[in-house]
Amino acid sequence: MVVLTEIMPHIRLSDSQTAPYALLPGDPARLDRIASHLTNVEQLAYNREYRSIKGFYHGVPVMAVSTGIGGASAAIAVEELSRIGVRGMIRIGSCGALKKGIRLGDLILVNGAVRDDGASSSYVDSRYPAIPDTGLLIACMESARALGATAHVGIARSHDSFYIDEEEKICAYWSGKGVLGSDMETAAVFVTGGLRGVKTASILNTVVEFEEELTEQINSYTDGESAMMRGEQMEILTALEAFVRMDQSES
Repeated sequence: MVVLTEIMPHIRLSDSQTAPYALLPGDPARLDRIASHLTNVEQLAYNREYRSIKGFYHGVPVMAVSTGIGGASAAIAVEELSRIGVRGMIRIGSCGALKKGIRLGDLILVNGAVRDDGASSSYVDSRYPAIPDTGLLIACMESARALGATAHVGIARSHDSFYIDEEEKICAYWSGKGVLGSDMETAAVFVTGGLRGVKTASILNTVVEFEEELTEQINSYTDGESAMMRGEQMEILTALEAFVRMDQSES
């Protein structure tokens, strides 16, 4: 009798294509830059915002699955990846800094997220914390340090839009509370992962400095020589090295 393996409805992957670890970038195009660091790269699927590849980094099998923009699509990726057996996931995304002194290309290793998004609140009461797995966060910190990355460890705020009328006021408020940066997915990844027993972490690359013009800096993001693109490469390597450390600790 032939046993059919279930294919997840959104990421379009099954447990026959899985790996123990997955990078979660937002942008599908970022998978090309991730692939340059892997061996034996296999293109898996591409449906909506969910593009996926699989390869090896220093012998460790790793997937990369793009999640698009926002917590809702990121939560779907975490859900479906967990169902095909992925046990460790690191979001590698971009963020706007909420603290002066955090420069373009600096990394923020998130140790907790303000749940200012709709996706995480749809899962569980807001008193449930959005936090990473401690061991995976430590692995990210050790990897960033070994690579010589400029990295800040602290809180991020996850939200649903940066075009609302009160955005400047809101950013100033959370900056005053010690929040380092803002993105749109980390809280959803942390909460969904926590509820599903998946180890998660989040590494954010700074693409907008605090109190600088958003549009001007985002428009320069595609410059291959820019600090932001170097930061992207550093967050990819930091996450991959963290998975190697995680794999070694579990073997």
